[in-house]
Order: sequence, then C-alpha cells, then structure tokens
Amino acid sequence: MKALRINSAATAPSLEQIALPEPGNGEVRLRIEACGLNFADLLMIAGSYQDTPSLPFTLGMEAAGVVDSTGPQVAGLRPGDRVAVFAGSGGLAEYGCFPADRCVSLPDTMSFADAAAFQVAYGTSHLALHHRARLRPGETLLVLGAAGGVGLTAVEIGKHMGARVIAVARGSEKLAAAQQAGADHLIDSDSQDIRQAVKALGGADVVYDPVGGDQFKAALRACNPEARLLVIGFASGEVPQIPANILMVKNLTAIGFYWGGYMRFAPDALTDSLSQLFEWYREGKLRPHVSHILPLDRAHEGLDLLRRRKSTGKVVITPQPAPA
Repeated sequence: MKALRINSAATAPSLEQIALPEPGNGEVRLRIEACGLNFADLLMIAGSYQDTPSLPFTLGMEAAGVVDSTGPQVAGLRPGDRVAVFAGSGGLAEYGCFPADRCVSLPDTMSFADAAAFQVAYGTSHLALHHRARLRPGETLLVLGAAGGVGLTAVEIGKHMGARVIAVARGSEKLAAAQQAGADHLIDSDSQDIRQAVKALGGADVVYDPVGGDQFKAALRACNPEARLLVIGFASGEVPQIPANILMVKNLTAIGFYWGGYMRFAPDALTDSLSQLFEWYREGKLRPHVSHILPLDRAHEGLDLLRRRKSTGKVVITPQPAPA
C-alpha cells in the first residue's frame, strides 16, 4: 500500500510502498477514504511538535474510512462500518491500523471528507470555548486566524453558542469565509489595526488565538476586564510572552489549550464534546468548510497550501484511487 512517510528529521516526507498492516489487540484496520491535514503535520515534519511519533512514521492525524478487518478484543465494530479516528498519525495512507476505542461511528449523512475535516478542528474549538473559556451568550468572542482550520470552526461554534463574533483574517476572500460561518464583524489583519478596531467594537470578552505573535499582543490590549485568552497555537511562528502586569491590572486570564492532551488525562470531556458536535452535525447546525480535496500523490501540495496559508477551512487528502 502507499503511505506518506517520514524516515528522518533531515529528509522531506516521501510517498512509499509499505506492507499492509495487520490489526493487533484492540485495533481495527481502516481502508482510509479521507485524511484531514493540520498545522501540526507541518510541525511534525520539522520535528518540533510535542507529540511527534518515533521515526519512521506515517503522517496524518485524523482520518475517516471503512473498517476493513478487526483484531482480537474488538467489540462494537465490524468490517463495513464507517468511522472517523483521531490517532495522531497514520492517516496519510491507503490503509491504517488504529485503536478501536478511538473510532467514532459516522452519521449516515456525513461524507468521508466532512468526517476527516471534523474532529480536530471542531473538537478544538468546542472544548476550548465551552469547557475552558466558559463562553456565555451575549459575550464578544474575538477569533484570530478566523479562516483557518480551527479558526473557522471557532467562528461557527461561537455564534452557535450565542456570542457576538469578531473575526480577524487576511484579505477579502478569507474574511468572506468567516462571514459565511457567522461572524458579526470582520477585521482585515493586512490593512487594519487589530487593537483599535476591536476596541472600537467594544472590546473582547474571550480571545481565541491559534496565531500568536503580534496578533496576540494586539488582542491582549483590546480585552475587556475579566476577559479570557485561549492560547491555541502559534501559526505565526512566534510564541508571545505575556506581561503579567497586564493580566493583573485588567483581571485577565490566559488559558492554555491542547486538544490532543485530553486523550490522556480527561478522555470523557473529549468524548462528550464530540458527541455534542456530531449531534449538531446531524441537526444541520455545523457544516465543515473544505477548500481543497487532493489525492494522496498530491499531499505535498496540500501541505504547502497550509504552509503558505493559501487554504480556508480544511485541506483533505483522499488516499484511495478514484474508480476507473
């Protein structure tokens, strides 16, 4: 089978032929139909992600497909079942073996592309906004990087939770995507002063920041008293240093958030969140935004779209060849 592999920190990912894996205890083998790309994939390639697997490994954090076979001690899943899985790696391949207890059954109406675009992006935003920031109806939510994979879902979920949403993105095309997701106000980071624009709109009660750098610094100074700042990631490449005196004087709270960590210390919180999100999907309240769908042999192009910030929402790779 084909898989996009990383063999050493000094080499780029390469598409290789490797042996078809066999599921072990508690595992299922999936025929992978779609895999969502994430900014963390780029960090893994660079060797700088906090959960980078041991070399060599197959890229691809979240995948969706059909159960092909099951290993011993698997209950509740059988060949033919449609599932999604967040495993941290292994999704950019034609087949993969994953823990059965991490597989989530898909609604009949959910496409594989939607499923592969769903768990990390929506899971991150929902758990961060609901569980960590305790976003309340009527509050103002400021979303940085609002057209990216997680940012766009933060706009959508924040609006669904009753917040007034201010979206910050680069350029008219990305701002249009944020507006379509429900943003009430738009700020172009290329041409507007974020701090001044947010303060003119009344300030922010919750900041959702997957960007870091100068945008975080601007948002920090546009916060209302008792605002909460969610630190989601650092797509800008700069980890900002937070002046403690600003936190103190304005009674602010900085909240670190890493969705994947809940797998280890609070899996029930993550499972409950995903259950709510899939229910909202069934009800038609959530619709993943996938800007590009590419075959496995063009996965490098998909990663480059993320690297150059040329995508909106998610980029999805389809490992299985199209029917002849």
